[in-house]
Amino acid sequence: MKKMEKEAEKEKKKAEREAQRAAEAEAQEANDFAKDRYAVLPLLQSKEKTSRQWLKVQALTEDMVGKRVLVRARIHTSRATGKQCFMTLRDRQYTVQALCAASDVVSKHMVKFAAGINRESIIDVEGEVKAAAQKIKSCSQQDVEILVDKLFVISLSEPRLPLQIEDASRPETDELAHVNQDTRLDNRIIDLRTVPNQAIFSIEAGVCKLFREFLDSKGFHEIHTPKIISAASEGGANVFEVSYFKGKAFLAQSPQLYKQMALTGDFDKVYTIGSVFRAEDSNTHRHLTEFIGLDVEMSFYEHYHEVVRTIGDMFNYIFKGLQERYAEDIAKVQKQYPSEPFKFLEPALILEYREGVDMLREAGIEMGYEEDLSTPNEKFLGKLVKQKYDTDFFILDKYPLCIRPFYTMPDPFNPNVSNSYDMFIRGEEVLSGAQRIHDPEKLKERASHHGIDLETIKSYIDSFRYGAPPHAGGGIGLARVVMLYLDLHNVRKSSMFPRDPKRITP
Repeated sequence: MKKMEKEAEKEKKKAEREAQRAAEAEAQEANDFAKDRYAVLPLLQSKEKTSRQWLKVQALTEDMVGKRVLVRARIHTSRATGKQCFMTLRDRQYTVQALCAASDVVSKHMVKFAAGINRESIIDVEGEVKAAAQKIKSCSQQDVEILVDKLFVISLSEPRLPLQIEDASRPETDELAHVNQDTRLDNRIIDLRTVPNQAIFSIEAGVCKLFREFLDSKGFHEIHTPKIISAASEGGANVFEVSYFKGKAFLAQSPQLYKQMALTGDFDKVYTIGSVFRAEDSNTHRHLTEFIGLDVEMSFYEHYHEVVRTIGDMFNYIFKGLQERYAEDIAKVQKQYPSEPFKFLEPALILEYREGVDMLREAGIEMGYEEDLSTPNEKFLGKLVKQKYDTDFFILDKYPLCIRPFYTMPDPFNPNVSNSYDMFIRGEEVLSGAQRIHDPEKLKERASHHGIDLETIKSYIDSFRYGAPPHAGGGIGLARVVMLYLDLHNVRKSSMFPRDPKRITP
């Protein structure tokens, strides 16, 4: 009985305390003259349309001083001092300081509310743009700040973040805390918010844009090729097999065969951008099991070097475009990932494979003319070429026939050599290409030599039976180009959601 009385008394006191707190809160709200100027808004479900105009943080410049603005951004950092709260607002790569200070329209309760909003929450702020008393070096918009008089939370972040944006933005060599790669990738949506990552993927989009611009200007047609195919694209075993109704199919290793088929259908110059799948158990800095390929194929009149030069010019167009249009993004990346300025020659340097092997031999590397380049030798050759020719981009031509795919055209003068080429950025291959065999009997001969079941590529071979133009092309790994251009050292940094043998999430 006494125990029940004690419990009842305990509950009574608890209820009294809660009632007192509620009364105090109600009294405070009644006394809060700014209570309509701030709040956590209910879930936005597209209930209404208004004529309000939001401004991007990037647009906040000295020209805006004295004007009222409405801005939506994330709270990057905040700190309260007395009757004011300083906030750094972040909108993608751009940041601005916002000040919420007690005044005749902003109450102390509003300042306290602002200080209590969790980092990474998305908020709307309204206020007047003021000229900064001195440059705000911690922000991209250094000459202005926003004097906030309205503040509404659109989406509240949880208080505990899996990683801190500041830590994820530091160079890996920094003595202060930084975030390892697996933690970044496990929490990719937070990691992508850093300024360097925003810049990396802006540059990656730029590579695609420039790739399209150049090829469109040269009369190329963009095409789209199937990713579910009946046989391995290149006759190899490294393919993902998938069930296909009552049978089986494969994920395309390359759009190669379909690019060629498009040319035989009289699309004389084609390109495609799309996913490529490689079932290779390679856990290296540059291999992924799925990546975006930029593929080019074109017919030519008398020599495959017409194609080689076109692709070389295309790369130079991309490099120049990045330097001219994306300099600001490149600078942001270099703050976290320092690199030497990228150099290239116009026209692009072309060396024969034999010349490359000779350079390696002269530097003490033992290898034969019919051996493939190992990754260490590839990188070393890149250093030798940079020393001799002062370029980070070059083309290696006339690869040994024995190390190239079945559809590669043999050299007309040397049966051990092929009309094939690779292209390199900072000593690593970014494109592999060749003149393709466009004669069905020659194709059958080379496919049989490679041990390929002719029935599995019958439709491909048949596509050359009704007249096919001489042609050549190549395939480029987008993420690898960005990684090497920016010298990021790992392709996972330039792939938004990378896939490798150990990762299929997020």
